[in-house]
Amino acid sequence: MGNGAELSNVLLVTVDSLRVDAVGAYDDGAHTPVLDELAARGTVFERAFATGNWTPFSFPSLLASRPVFADDGRIGVESVPTLAETVSDAGVDTGGFNAANGFLTGHWGYDAGFDEFESFVADPDSLFGQYLARHPTLAAWVQLAATPFRRVRARLGGGSDDRPFLDASRMFDVEQAAEAFLSDTREPFFLWVHYMDAHTPYVPAPRYIREVSDGLVGTPQMLHAHTRTAFGWDVTDRTLDELETLYRAAVRQVDAGIGRLLDRLEAAGVADDTAVVVAGDHGEEFQEHGHLAHYPKLYDELVHVPLLVATPDGTERRVERQVGLDDVPPTVAALQGVDPASVWSGESLVPAVVGEGPPSTEPVVSVAVRGDSVTTQPIPRSLDDGELLVSARDRDWTYIRNVDTGAEELYYRPDDPTQQHDRTRGDESGRRDDPSGERTAADEARDRLAPVAREHGQTLRAGETDERENVDDELGARLEALGYR
Repeated sequence: MGNGAELSNVLLVTVDSLRVDAVGAYDDGAHTPVLDELAARGTVFERAFATGNWTPFSFPSLLASRPVFADDGRIGVESVPTLAETVSDAGVDTGGFNAANGFLTGHWGYDAGFDEFESFVADPDSLFGQYLARHPTLAAWVQLAATPFRRVRARLGGGSDDRPFLDASRMFDVEQAAEAFLSDTREPFFLWVHYMDAHTPYVPAPRYIREVSDGLVGTPQMLHAHTRTAFGWDVTDRTLDELETLYRAAVRQVDAGIGRLLDRLEAAGVADDTAVVVAGDHGEEFQEHGHLAHYPKLYDELVHVPLLVATPDGTERRVERQVGLDDVPPTVAALQGVDPASVWSGESLVPAVVGEGPPSTEPVVSVAVRGDSVTTQPIPRSLDDGELLVSARDRDWTYIRNVDTGAEELYYRPDDPTQQHDRTRGDESGRRDDPSGERTAADEARDRLAPVAREHGQTLRAGETDERENVDDELGARLEALGYR
């Protein structure tokens, strides 16, 4: 394929809250047959890292190859050339469809460059749908309580029960919009689809719960998990197991949705000319560091994400060197034979995809902003909302710095994959150097990564602004529905 210039089309699928170990290509215990098939004919980036702990911090990199806050102190992409704008200017037809994530709308500039764009934030024709958008836990209860009735109806009608009773995540709306785009567009095209099913609350169709749990976990157990979390009760081991089961079932539901998108490429006759890129925008915590969901932390459960690139004539490859999500825009552009925007911070991964060379050795930088409480995430989040955390990662080490207090953490991931042992604290005697007086690998890692994190934090602080964003009622309701207040 050379530099990818012969390839005409790209489908970019992003999945909200997708942990790396929820995908079979990274963890044998996961059940994602569609993604695993893509991985078998493409490139798996084993150490891909998000540039933030949640959507508004990661997507400036994913769709504009820029660090969040770096250009105008905002969380959107209004003042930088986006991926869609860049390829559109080169004559590529563009379509973008987001399953109702309020941080990925035209309000934040994400519609720029798309010939067709829909965020599905609200359904103005459905008062019930608007109410459920404001009360997502109720949507989960309705979905799960209706499971037996849906199953009976499906069997009597000769169909299947794979479709949710309520399209709470808007996945079918998104897929229908993508299908319409494919039927009307010309080649070359760039199509972006964003799924929300793996985001809280996890409301998968029953068949996927059965797939990931061998049929042992049913609707009553799922109602139990949602009820306990809705009322803020203690998360017991049982509840945690149930939530993880729901989450993995939701990921499998996305996996099936991606399969339907691939079928639509085949039906449109463009599959042989289309590369498929799949990425998680950030991960999800299941109490590895004391919480659920994706609060402001920079550990691997939130930052280590899947990144797959499959081309029609591709060869199975695995890349161990670290890469960041800001590499996605220049990679997509290169696959379409388009030059990257000069201000983009990432690099094309096409050489790694075609076996011409590994990515660079530059550390990947990620950021989070933590307020007085780790569980506080106001709308919208800005640098004024709390202390700035910056991490820098290479292949094996993670360094985290609180820019405002100077506190540091350092982890060696091969021996400590869940980042529980802070190596800045040394051994039990508090020493960081070994007894011979030689510098340790931890010292060298800190010396290598600390300046990167410190410089990035200083750059962001120097450019911060006291401007505050206002959001309309509809968008605010959707953001509250996602848990951001």
